[in-house]
Amino acid sequence: METTPDSSANAPAFLGKQTDLPQSPEEAVLDYVSNPRAGSLYLVRFVSPEFTSLCPVTNQPDFAHIVIDYAPQETIVESKSLKLFLGSFRNHNGFHEDVTVGIGQRLAEEMKPKWLRIGGYWYPRGGIPIDVFWQTGAPPADLWLPDQGVAPYRGRG
Repeated sequence: METTPDSSANAPAFLGKQTDLPQSPEEAVLDYVSNPRAGSLYLVRFVSPEFTSLCPVTNQPDFAHIVIDYAPQETIVESKSLKLFLGSFRNHNGFHEDVTVGIGQRLAEEMKPKWLRIGGYWYPRGGIPIDVFWQTGAPPADLWLPDQGVAPYRGRG
């Protein structure tokens, strides 16, 4: 789980460059840059409505709508590196719970935000949709937390 150190002389590793999709989440490098509003309390949201990983039992694709909310501290995650990290799960076998919580924990461990939550809204497999939620703890008192905006699965109705 290598990260690219942040410094004024060191630009993000992937930004503006042709980049191959990492073959696994372990191979993926997440880039972090200095928070341009360090000291301010605000929320950042990333949404991946077409996220895929592989079922560890059948090796068939699983699909999810992933929503990541975080309140940054000293650094923010660079969006292209996050896109590549999330894309690396296309080749990764993992249960919904492992994948969702693993994404949240890796971001929290490396970025050290004030607060982070992730919602994994998984599409049905075997007739049952599975939604997985994880957060680092209670959100800061004055942080505006909009609803994640993903309706419960209703099938064709």
